[in-house]
Amino acid sequence: MSFDPQTLVYDANGLVPAIAQDAATEEVLMMAWMNAEAVTKTLESGRVTYWSRSRKSFWVKGESSGHVQELVEMRVDCDRDCILVRVRQTGPACHTNRRSCFYTAVRDGDEVEIMEPMVP
Repeated sequence: MSFDPQTLVYDANGLVPAIAQDAATEEVLMMAWMNAEAVTKTLESGRVTYWSRSRKSFWVKGESSGHVQELVEMRVDCDRDCILVRVRQTGPACHTNRRSCFYTAVRDGDEVEIMEPMVP
């Protein structure tokens, strides 16, 4: 059965959350948004493409930073309202220059930074 991005369940803004995971380490790298066209562009190009809500435009991960996400596999959750993109990540995934956007943990009621920025 062929995949049709229109069969995903999008929110009122036409977006679906997309979680990026390193395909080799299974580390969760980031979460961003995709619309149907971003899903299609990602599948066609092999480069993960998101929809930037603030810029209201497509955002090909790594296009300006060089921190590319190469698509390994796309997965759809059981409710079809969230996708997982398993990627080969080049450099940091986070705009703060960290490997993952999830660099803050809540431990014993305190926020703790658990990851330093990567050295360029």
